[in-house]
Amino acid sequence: MTLPRPPPAGNGNPPWHALPVGDALACHGVDANNGLTQEEAAARLERDGPNRLSVQPGRSALQRFLNQLTEPLVLVLIGSGVVTAGLGEWIDSSVIFGVVIVNAVIGFLQEGKAEAALAALARAVATEVTVLRDGRRRRMDAVHLVPGDVVWLSAGDKVPADLRLISGKQLRTVEAALTGEAAPTDKHFDPLPADTLLADRRNMAYAGTTVVAGQGQGLVIGTADATETGRISGLIAGAPEIATPLTKKMAEFAGLLLWVILGLAALTFVIGVWRGESMAAMMVAAVALAVGAIPEGLPAAMSITLAIGVSRMAKRRAIIRHLPAVESLGSTTVICSDKTGTLTENAMTVTEIWAGGEAFGVSGQGYKPEGELRLRGEIAVPPAPTLGDAVSGSAGDMALGTALRETLLAGALCNDAALYHEHRQWQITGDPTEAALLVVARKGGLDETTLHNVFPRRDELPFDSARQTMATLHAIEGRSMVYAKGAIEKLLPACRNMLAADGSEAPLDTAALEASAALMATRGLRVLALARRQLAAGDELTEAAISAGMVLVGLVGMIDPPRVRAVGAVRTCHAAGIRVKMITGDHAETARAIAGQIGIVKAGDAATVLTGRDLARLDDEALKAAARNVDVFARVEPEQKLRLVRALQAQGEVVAMTGDGVNDAPALKQADIGIAMGMGGTDVAKEAAAMVLTDDNFATIEAAVEEGRGIYDNLVKFITWTLPTNFGEGLVILAAIVAGVTLPITPLQILWINMTTAVLLGLPLAFEPAERGIMHRPPRPPGAPVLDAVLIERVVLVGILMLAGAFGMFLLAGERGQSMAEARTIAMNVFVAIEIVYLFNCRSLRLPVTAVAAFSNPWVWAGAGLQLVLQMAITYWAPLNNAFATAPIDLRAWGEISLIALVAMGIIELEKRWRGAAG
Repeated sequence: MTLPRPPPAGNGNPPWHALPVGDALACHGVDANNGLTQEEAAARLERDGPNRLSVQPGRSALQRFLNQLTEPLVLVLIGSGVVTAGLGEWIDSSVIFGVVIVNAVIGFLQEGKAEAALAALARAVATEVTVLRDGRRRRMDAVHLVPGDVVWLSAGDKVPADLRLISGKQLRTVEAALTGEAAPTDKHFDPLPADTLLADRRNMAYAGTTVVAGQGQGLVIGTADATETGRISGLIAGAPEIATPLTKKMAEFAGLLLWVILGLAALTFVIGVWRGESMAAMMVAAVALAVGAIPEGLPAAMSITLAIGVSRMAKRRAIIRHLPAVESLGSTTVICSDKTGTLTENAMTVTEIWAGGEAFGVSGQGYKPEGELRLRGEIAVPPAPTLGDAVSGSAGDMALGTALRETLLAGALCNDAALYHEHRQWQITGDPTEAALLVVARKGGLDETTLHNVFPRRDELPFDSARQTMATLHAIEGRSMVYAKGAIEKLLPACRNMLAADGSEAPLDTAALEASAALMATRGLRVLALARRQLAAGDELTEAAISAGMVLVGLVGMIDPPRVRAVGAVRTCHAAGIRVKMITGDHAETARAIAGQIGIVKAGDAATVLTGRDLARLDDEALKAAARNVDVFARVEPEQKLRLVRALQAQGEVVAMTGDGVNDAPALKQADIGIAMGMGGTDVAKEAAAMVLTDDNFATIEAAVEEGRGIYDNLVKFITWTLPTNFGEGLVILAAIVAGVTLPITPLQILWINMTTAVLLGLPLAFEPAERGIMHRPPRPPGAPVLDAVLIERVVLVGILMLAGAFGMFLLAGERGQSMAEARTIAMNVFVAIEIVYLFNCRSLRLPVTAVAAFSNPWVWAGAGLQLVLQMAITYWAPLNNAFATAPIDLRAWGEISLIALVAMGIIELEKRWRGAAG
């Protein structure tokens, strides 16, 4: 049997939404009344595969572990261990390999970003579906769906595949996870222009979206990887792993350090051999220099510093899934934020009401029924849930209720949604627009449950996409009252009068109504009109009953409102030199209004908003200019979000991308740091992101940026502190070879210094609190090195001080006739003493020691104390003397060591002050 295979969109072939229903069915060779036969469906399943997204496996645990051993500096350590083993220095070799393994284990445990985004996408497809096969409806697992199947949809269903809708009644879906638009989408079945954007394809339903009202039939036109969700999964899989600013800079830093170390080691070997030393001895010296110059503790210190940052961020409601992302936020220059659920509540909320010729503002956000209705600064309706005359009075009293009360009543009665409190949260079922009407009614003191008991529904006309109106009929003491809600352009022509403020009927003021609706629309509000009509007892609710003779009771304007804390967060980001850009799938006017309210653009300005259709016309260079200059992008599709992020990155920007939907996932993965919403976000977004906000609040990003900047500062402090020791150790070895004297310090002693001080002295810097004014600095330039010229010069200065102190004391001990073990012990303690005092210098790289609160970081004092204890042990405890070739020294030597350390500290402070005065 030859199965029909419809031509793909493109290459002159129309996309599915542009085809009439009959043509779409013909392309698949299927009859809408009978569906596919079981035999044909089985053959197509064999051809196209199951309706399940492909999942690519991540790296194995072994691969991740071996990856820790391929860093350049680690390879030098491994080479040094091999050389020392070849020379018979088994203890030294064992210690070197021990350091390598410890670093690898730490890196292995801390790494491990799970590549589960595609698995989460697979879970987004419905598991059960009603399908038409052999002329009969049957329930089956959605994994068995094939192109050409006819499926049935009803309220509450998750769409199981991409569908070309072919018939139905009042079908509405919520597609926020795919398109970014919070409001439900009304569906129809007529063909659309070929260039219609994804979010506007009203004759399509897409896998993973949800049906909230009505019912319908759809032709399966794409399953598994061929769905829009599958296409997004391909974008995620194709997005490369982006190296964070920290990993990029540390890779450059390690590469430079590697060549310096190898150069010095080679120079040491050549000079020694030229002076007549044996090659074996010079190989030991070269290894000693390499081991001394390599900051062995840096990888572990970096991982632990970042891990401390992870813990700090978790307390501020930001969960880090990938360690280097901790620092990435501190480097961020641009935040690209989704609107729905990130900058906004992701809950339709009534914010304005026009009734009786008066405008009311509504406070409160989301589905929590707390807030007030205000008129010109005065409370118009008490927030307490009392029904007043609307329930306890007579039918006549009810008819004469205020226009505002009647507007709230109409919205609550002409409504199929439900609002309930569960698990400490207010939740809804049904249409979010209708739920917003229930919430505002409760803010006005009207409870829908009580209303339905007092005014029971007798009949209804469900919402119809053609008339764009819903109506319900209620019994009121022997009379019938119709309440209707719908689009103002549909409902207004059916009205003969309107309610005045006191509830009496007045002539319809069309101009005032249209002006109020237009004003609401400019603020990005979705406007609904509400009307009523009294019928005679026994009259039925018909289309004719609501097509004329209605009385307009009011207008409501609703929007997915901005989060209150997002306004301050955006302001702080701007003060920190970080641009915030909104990239959303919602409508342009809504995006512009929200951007103005939050402060992304100036409120009231005619800010430029580019839509997905605008972006599609831009080449790469024009897109770069648009990405740089425009701050609001609307009606944007997933690959366009991805393209915008890449355009910003191509200009050297460090990009953070926030989002919560399936449509955000590719851009989340492509960004330097992807930030997903933990409460309202999809699993897809969470798995593609490097960071998850547990409170779904954009303001948490501000706190995370502050933490990220502080963490980077602490890493630079650690590097500035640790490098002089390595530099000084290398200089001591080189100086000894040039001078033709015995090495003042052995490779094993060097490892002791590097590893103990890195843990006890270096790591406490990770606990340094953020310095004042950290959020008033501009972002670090993306191309800036880890250490600037000032800090490099300081590293050289401190390294020279260590060289002078340690080498000088070693030579002095020899002149006094002290043993080689004593001389080397003195030299080793000089290094540690200078490191201890330099640690306090490094608590601030710009300010003097006295400007830093002495006990703001008690870990510094604890680490210095423990380091002194260890130095006493290696100097005076026999087992350590034997293992490390050290020996006890006298008090005079300790006095000289202390004096050298204090002199070094004073010189460093003078250099700081000189820099400050020069700056």
